[in-house]
Amino acid sequence: MIVKVRLKSLRTGQVMDRSLRGTDRVKEADFEVREVQLTYKDASGWHFMDLETYEEILLGEDFVGEDAYYLVDGLEGLKVRFYQGNPIGLELPNVVELEVVETDPALKGATAAAQTKPATLETGLVIQVPPYLSSGQRVRVDTRTGKFVERVK
Repeated sequence: MIVKVRLKSLRTGQVMDRSLRGTDRVKEADFEVREVQLTYKDASGWHFMDLETYEEILLGEDFVGEDAYYLVDGLEGLKVRFYQGNPIGLELPNVVELEVVETDPALKGATAAAQTKPATLETGLVIQVPPYLSSGQRVRVDTRTGKFVERVK
């Protein structure tokens, strides 16, 4: 049996396609995972604090990418994955709480039926929310799908 795999070098970022036999062995990478808290963002990037050592970790715009839409100051439950002392991945919590900064006014008598409306959140992320939500309310958003989960009371 032959298995085709796509491998990515953790050192260079280069992607390679390989064919492996069923009996071939692949050495597992030795990762270190640290739990961090986002302290602030500035022009140089996002500054995280390692919750165990209190060391500051700086991740740039190119590293964070689309995850930036879920990052707010003070956010906990984040994990940074390291390989040979260098950060290689950011893991978000499954759900984050964000404030709705702009949406159409709440509709009187609206229910959570199949209707939705767009809402802009404090990070610039635009999601579909139920019609009863209004600006200033907080919502939970699933970071894996980018979808509304529930209103925060």
